[in-house]
Amino acid sequence: MREADGPVQVRAVGERLGLDPSVRGKLEPLRAKMTKLADRGWLHKRPDGRFIARS
Repeated sequence: MREADGPVQVRAVGERLGLDPSVRGKLEPLRAKMTKLADRGWLHKRPDGRFIARS
């Protein structure tokens, strides 16, 4: 997240972590974890669904 120039999609994070985005359901657990991190204040979830690291 911090390496990105701006807000990122869950798909981009999954690809960076080595997950196969073409397999249905592989990104949903990651999306849930990122949403939890946003709820806890570690990330910011934008209305368009992208995430950005809090500074």
